[in-house]
Amino acid sequence: MNRRFTLRAIASALCVASITLANSSALAQTVWPTQALKIVVPFAPGGSSDFIARLIAKPLSDSLKVPVVVENRAGNAGNVGAAYVAVATDQHTILLSDLGSLAISAILVKDLAYKLTDLQGVAMLGYSPHLLAAHPNVAASNLKDLVALSQTKPINVASAGSGSPNHLGVVEIALATGMKWQHVPYKGGAQAMADTIAGNTDLVLNGMLATMPHVSGGKLKALGVSKRTRITALPSTATIAEQGVANFESGTYQGVTVAATLPKAAVTKLNAELLRVMQLPEIKARFTEAGLEVIPSTGDEISEFLSKEKTRWEEVIKRAGANIEGTK
Repeated sequence: MNRRFTLRAIASALCVASITLANSSALAQTVWPTQALKIVVPFAPGGSSDFIARLIAKPLSDSLKVPVVVENRAGNAGNVGAAYVAVATDQHTILLSDLGSLAISAILVKDLAYKLTDLQGVAMLGYSPHLLAAHPNVAASNLKDLVALSQTKPINVASAGSGSPNHLGVVEIALATGMKWQHVPYKGGAQAMADTIAGNTDLVLNGMLATMPHVSGGKLKALGVSKRTRITALPSTATIAEQGVANFESGTYQGVTVAATLPKAAVTKLNAELLRVMQLPEIKARFTEAGLEVIPSTGDEISEFLSKEKTRWEEVIKRAGANIEGTK
């Protein structure tokens, strides 16, 4: 009798434990988030990441039933903000950034304050090509003109920071064309654009989302598009690949990552809510109007993307060698 009682007691305890675990898992999915959600943008206000973060903050807040705030933590080509999120312990801090810069940082930056494994992917949000844009006074209307002009005096090229995809895109263009150039890094694409508009720099390779309004307004002129096919908004502007840089394609791949310590149930919920928000008609219309292609994805697909980006830019950096910051 005692043995049967003991077995029944053990079975009962296991059943209770199983129910408790199931309830805990359900609770994680239903309750999280329990406080305000902070979207960290690792660049200055006004760039592509900032635009997306501020556009989705309100509908994301509505669906998650908590406030969603955007905080800019610019510096070191996005690494300041990324490091901040990688070590976050509050489980309510997320990173919205150009995912390409995360892969590049792992190659270029010595003593990086975080590892890629400190972050986990949540969702890819979208892609927009880069525009190669110049100040209107630059005497060039295409890439061929620009390269010829650079032989008389190196072109000053603004970027979102050393090691950013914008910077390395120009490195790849220069390697293919022989363009003479000098890199002028900033703390984000918005600042790089502002100085090019002001005429303090000659050229910028920047996300279409943030750059197109200035091209449309005549403050900048587009010399090339980084997508492999021409875009509807600029049908007469040739792609960079068409202009002699074979197979060239770059752009701003915006996505969300979080600290690796965030429970999977919360990651799954955040992924679902982000993808739902991206498909809202008013959000999708704004992105389409700005030239952003919505790319729904999973966290695993982000990891695969980062791995491919790392391989690609490792090769470009190796080829550039000592000339990675400009012609010497």
